[in-house]
This record gives sequence, structure tokens and C-alpha cells, in this order.
Amino acid sequence: MHESAPPRFTSVGEAVELAPRDPNPESEHEWSVESRPDGSSATVGDSPVIHFEPDEPGVYRLCLSGEKDDSHRLVRAFPDERRTARFELPVSDLPIPQAELDSICIAGPFNEHITGADRPTFEDGSYVFETRLPPGDHPYGFLLNDDLTEQVQDTLTIPGPGRPRVRVDSELDGDEIVISAEASSAPNSKFSDGELAVEFYLEHGKTADDRDGVSVVRDQRSLRLSREEIEDEIRVHAVAVGERHSVADCVEIRGSADTTNALELRRPNDAPEWAESPTVYEIFVRSFAGETVETTFAELERRIPYLESLNVDCVWLTPILESPTDHGYHTTNYFKTAGDLGTREEFASFVSRCHEADIRVIFDLVINHSSRDHPAFQMSAAEVPEYRDWYVWETDEETGEKRAQRYFNWEQIPNFNFDSLAVRRFLLDVVDEWAGMVDGFRCDVAWGVPHEFWKEVAERVPDDFLLLDETIPRDPDYHEGEFTMHYDTTLYHTLREIGQSDKPATAIFDALEDAERVGFPDSAVHLRYVENHDESRYLDECGKDALKAATAATFTLPGAPMIYYGQERGMTEYRGTMQWGHGDDELTKFHRALSELRDEYPVLRDGTVKQVEFECHSENVVAFARESGDSRAVVVLNFGESAREMTVDAEIEAKNLVTGERISTAEDRNGKTKFTIQSVVVARVTE
Repeated sequence: MHESAPPRFTSVGEAVELAPRDPNPESEHEWSVESRPDGSSATVGDSPVIHFEPDEPGVYRLCLSGEKDDSHRLVRAFPDERRTARFELPVSDLPIPQAELDSICIAGPFNEHITGADRPTFEDGSYVFETRLPPGDHPYGFLLNDDLTEQVQDTLTIPGPGRPRVRVDSELDGDEIVISAEASSAPNSKFSDGELAVEFYLEHGKTADDRDGVSVVRDQRSLRLSREEIEDEIRVHAVAVGERHSVADCVEIRGSADTTNALELRRPNDAPEWAESPTVYEIFVRSFAGETVETTFAELERRIPYLESLNVDCVWLTPILESPTDHGYHTTNYFKTAGDLGTREEFASFVSRCHEADIRVIFDLVINHSSRDHPAFQMSAAEVPEYRDWYVWETDEETGEKRAQRYFNWEQIPNFNFDSLAVRRFLLDVVDEWAGMVDGFRCDVAWGVPHEFWKEVAERVPDDFLLLDETIPRDPDYHEGEFTMHYDTTLYHTLREIGQSDKPATAIFDALEDAERVGFPDSAVHLRYVENHDESRYLDECGKDALKAATAATFTLPGAPMIYYGQERGMTEYRGTMQWGHGDDELTKFHRALSELRDEYPVLRDGTVKQVEFECHSENVVAFARESGDSRAVVVLNFGESAREMTVDAEIEAKNLVTGERISTAEDRNGKTKFTIQSVVVARVTE
């Protein structure tokens, strides 16, 4: 694990959590501010985990004294980018009579969906809440009577520019390492790419001199480091700055000054090669084996040939640890597999068999919360001293009684307290326990766990390990030294709206461009899905024709397409028993063909998306191209139930690569290709 801690980047008004690395809960720790910008009066608290709040733009240097040698942290604070956000709910929009409203609160990502955390005031016939938020879209809900099931939801857009992006690369030039940065401005920025400032931060690993910490170089696009400067390891971070700052990127250089040894140059923010564009299959574990067979690891292993037939690259299992629930997200033992599923050895056998089939295994890591029946919670509730601070305790407004903090209405799964070193130590041990057995973690409620903790997790796992975040809505800050694959919540919602005829099919392009606008680097891999274990079935909501088009979108756009078990069998119950005997064989064949197509035509994995001119008298149809070198394919999707005639401005091969059937094409008066589409067409371009 990299021994020093990375610099942190934030804005004035946004607190940064800092904590001891690889903590020993029994040790004493003390933070101090070594330097700060002129005019700043920012201080640190006396806890080992601090929430540092910069009050002026600039660089802050902090020192942590503890059991080990002193460690140093750098925090770069940019100007406050927040703007006034005013949420309003007129009485006329209440779905219930005002007289029945005993209480009201507002919840959203900005306050971690905590019920009762923020309450509006009543002004001129409306419930009003004001805060400060950065530019972008902010979903929220007014909870009537603090009831999650009875709320008025909407999205508030704060105007302003998106975030720039930066990519850092390194190469060896003789005895020097050349570090170069490529900066890209946001689509609606007043800065051009060349006008963006770039700041470099050199983070040293093991050092024996006074360079411990981070040195800073500003306003350059490249650096040259002598090989003599490399002592075991060094990381170079870069951030682009316009109206706002980018997600920082990083290169890592491992080796020594000895020229007889090779240097290793790598980019920690890149996904492992195998996870750059894999086909993912999610299994809701206890529903998979069938109607009369209980699911166990052994039964899962017996069904691996089915996964092979779908040509999937990795399988994500919903939680497999001890839990009182069928879904497994209420963990009672983090070091033991669920008894009904089998032993640790049987799970290892399943993983080994998957590897033989060239299928990676993704483990569902649930560390934001535990079950209320976990002994640590029970002892915390009973105020056993060493467990008292393991959970976040609050006071109920109505009763005055203590209650454990939880998100939404999740009464049975209280939040861990990451300000406790004992909790951090415990959960890092959980990470270590399972990281050596599987190929990646899908991290449940990733948005509820501090960035500082995820950064340490990312450095503990192997280099070829995948970290996938459940962050809703998606947030590019989780790509900065943390996760390399992210839920694409934007495309998910867009595909639902298209399937329900609430948006035109061309809205797909807006969803793709959104990733660039909010600041996701090109290295980020997006998980493209139409349903999962938390969502209703797309088939049930939108119909089979729309499901085919939406699924094809996930398989023909950049990223990692995901099939949720039973999606390919035509299931409508979102956690129901897998339909082996009564499933839709034609739909299964369709999914299998899409998966095979991505392997046969790499342009569908790594090609650039290009819009193509097309004409069709239906908003349910969209067309685009994937291009890579001389390879080019056109994709046409019809979300509607009726076949449509259309033209595309491209000469295409008269064969649908999905079905293998011939496409009856003709040339219209303008020389464009005319044909009829029923559902999905993928064809090679011949011109």
C-alpha cells in the first residue's frame, strides 16, 4: 500500500474528512495546521478523524502526530463554487390537505437523504428551504409527515458551468520521466482548453529526508523528473482549473534510482484492463437456482455453463455474508458466509470454477451500515463503552429518545460511524478478508461512506482489482483515487423515459454528454443497465420492444453493459425466482447475440460514438455510429412497437449483425440508405 496519503482537493465551504491511515484505535493522534493561506483562521479539532473546513482559497498543510512517525497532509481549497439554492413547495401542490400535514422535511443527496435533517419554513403560501449548492442538477423530495413513501419529488437545476477535466500520462525519456497533462474545458465554460490552468502535486512515498509530504508546481502542462528523484515510489497528481476545478488525475512511478532496474509507470485511476468494457451479469443470489432448489454456492457453480453461454465477463453476486434477510444487505457477520449458501471453501470453489471459465467475480461489499442484529450495534445501543461510538446516534425530535442514524426509512440498518477509528479498523479488516478471494467489489451505498475511507480501500486492494460504486446520482468525485467503474444513473433514467415515451430516443445523446458536463474523466467506466435488484423490471414498465432497444443501447454504447438475472428470460418480478423453464427463449437469444457481437466487433467496445444523420417519422427511433480506425458500424434502435421506415446517411452492409438476417435496403433520391427497422439493427458501414 502507498505509505503517504494523497492530497485532497475541495472548495471553500466544503469540509474534507482526514483520518489516520491503517489506524490503531488504541493510539493517540493529534492534528495541527502547519500552514494556511493569508486570511484563513481554519483550525482542526481534537479528534483523530477530523472534518477540516477551509475558509480561504489556497493550500493548507496539516500534520498528524501519532503512533508512527508524523505524517503530513495537503489540502488544496479552490474558491467557493456554491450558489443559492431555493427549494419551494406551494400549498397548491400538496397531494394531501394541509390540515393533515403535521411535519415536513426535505431530503436529497445534498443532505445524504437523512429524514428530518432539514426543515423548510412556510412563506407566502409555500414551504421554502434555502441552502448553497454547486452548479448542476439536484434531485430532492419534500417528505410529508416525514414519510418517505409520501413525498413530492423534483429536481432543482443550479445554473453555472460544468467542471473541466484533466488526464495525466507519463513516459520514460532516458534517465528522466516526463509527466504531461491534457486539460479539457467544460462544454459551457468560458475557458478554452488552452486557457485552463493546471496544477501538479508531487506525493512522495517512503522518504528519508525532509521532502515528506507534497510539493506543488503550478501553471504547467508537463514536468520532468530525474530518475534519481524516485525513491521506491512517487505519485504525481494534476488538477485543471477554470471557473471550477476538475477531478484530479494521477500517475504512479514505482522503482528506484538504480538504472539497472525497470521503472513501473501506471495510472491508478484507470480500470483494470479486464474491466475496461466487460459484460456484467448480476445475480440476486437466493432467487437464482430455481423453484424447488435452494440456492447454494454449489448450485451456483453448477450453473456456470449458462453464464458462459451468455458470454459474460464477470458476475456480480448480491451479498453472500451472514444476514437475516433474503437480499443479504443486513449483515450480521462480516467474516462468515451465509449458512444457507454454504461454506467459505464452497464459495472459493465457485470463484475458482468461474475463473476457469474466464469469468471474474464481483463481491457485494456492504459497509455503510450493518444489521441492527449485529453484536456491535447491540452493544453500542446498550452503551458498552468500547462500542458506544461505532454508530451515529441522534436524538428523536418528538420523543427525546436516542436513535441510530439511518438513511431513508431503513430502520433495520443503522449507519456506521466513520469518525471512530475502531470502525475504520474493523471495516478495513473486512476489505482485507475478501479482496484476496474475488476480483472486485460492488460497493453498496458508496455515497454514504467518506471519500477518505474509499481512497484507503483503493490502495489496499490489488492493482487489477475492480471497485464499482453505487452512487446515486452518479458523482465524478468518486473517481478520484477511489472507484474506476460507476453506476450510470443518467442513462438508466433516460432509457426509462424513452421507453415510456416521455422523451425522444435521441435523448440518449444528452445522457452521454452529461458525463462530460459534470466532469467524469475519459478513464471512468460507466455501468450501463436497464434494471437491477433495486428497480422494477423494464419489460413490465415499457414492453418487450422497448426492452430490446434499451438493452441494445447498453451493449452498443461505451462502457460496461449489465444484464440483471432474468432480464434475458423476460421476467417481470424484480426479485422473483429465475424463470428457467418458462422464460422467453427468443429474448435470451437476443441478449446472447448482443454479448457475442461485442466480442466479434471490438468497435462496439472501444469505438467513438458519432451521430449520423437519419430521418424517421417517429421519436422512438435513434441512430448513431461507432468508429475506430477503419472499422465503423451503424446502430439503429426503435423503442416503439411498430416497424418504421427510415433513412441513414451511410452505406451499410445489407445484414443485421444482431440477428444475422438480411436487411432489405434501397437508395433514396438523395443517395441515403432506406430500410425498415422493427427493433434493433447493427450493420457495418461499407463506404
